[in-house]
Amino acid sequence: MTGPTSASARRITDALLEECGRTYAAEAGIRLRDTPQPLYQLLVLSHLLSARIRASVAVAAARALFAHGMRTPRRMADATWQERVDALGEGGYRRYDERTSTQLGEGAYLVLDVWKGDLRRLRAEADGDTEALRAGLRRVQGIGPAGADIFVREVQAVWPETGFWVGAKGLQGAERLGLPTSTGRLLDAARDRDRAAFAAALVRAALDRETAERVREAARARS
Repeated sequence: MTGPTSASARRITDALLEECGRTYAAEAGIRLRDTPQPLYQLLVLSHLLSARIRASVAVAAARALFAHGMRTPRRMADATWQERVDALGEGGYRRYDERTSTQLGEGAYLVLDVWKGDLRRLRAEADGDTEALRAGLRRVQGIGPAGADIFVREVQAVWPETGFWVGAKGLQGAERLGLPTSTGRLLDAARDRDRAAFAAALVRAALDRETAERVREAARARS
């Protein structure tokens, strides 16, 4: 079976970005920049998204934590365990709220102790090595391989040295859409579009079959 042509892959990509071309950071209200606060907020969001829970719930829980002032590692560490539990519950994140509250507190202390509250120090330590970056992220309580993948996928918007990062879930979305499953060919399909938004959109297609079908129908209508 032959793969998609470049033209068809680009039509699918255009339809995908039109349908759901938004990063999860943007959905959570994070104005991602290479500064300490939004980078920490992305870490929190990556933690929440990596659990076996709906992405919409994880995003709502992140927004609730931030609305209650827990936008920096210092504020997260200073919040009580119950305050974190309550904010998570407000966002609907109830299944894992108690364990997650503990992990968020411990993780905030680690970020403060190891990187002085500034994840740009982790970036400097990794020195352009994405695997070293992922390994550093996994030092944070609650951040496993999936959470590290999410962080790198979203942070590529401001840390371009990560290269084009889609992750395993994004590749599942590409396969579902009929797109190439090699990073190089996906990048060709994306052309000069927002890579982080494209990667997030691929994940959305992997998580929601109906979204993927709408994108495929829209792409067919463009041919």
